[in-house]
Amino acid sequence: MNKIRKNDHVIIRSGNHKGKRGKVSEVRGDKVIVEGLNVARKTKRPNPQANEEGGFVDLEMPIHVSNVALTMEDEGKAMRIGFKKLKDESKSNSERTVRYYKDSGEVVSGD
Repeated sequence: MNKIRKNDHVIIRSGNHKGKRGKVSEVRGDKVIVEGLNVARKTKRPNPQANEEGGFVDLEMPIHVSNVALTMEDEGKAMRIGFKKLKDESKSNSERTVRYYKDSGEVVSGD
């Protein structure tokens, strides 16, 4: 299970965008893509057969998971995440694993 998932609100912990907050748009293994952050400008060659123009394209580049931390939407500080098992009321004798904030003990929304 990953501690950082799609649609989580994160804060960048290191690098050029340190301290900036954003929403995870994609998870690729041990890297995440945060909307609007870590943008690189790449050149694109024209392709006349596909009717595509050339020029510059802004691409969001991946950031390693160790360089981002989960945050609550209303708070701006980085929170540590843990996993715990809760009893599932809908099924008898079954448990489900959820993520929770270690500081407050609150379950992360979306789980």
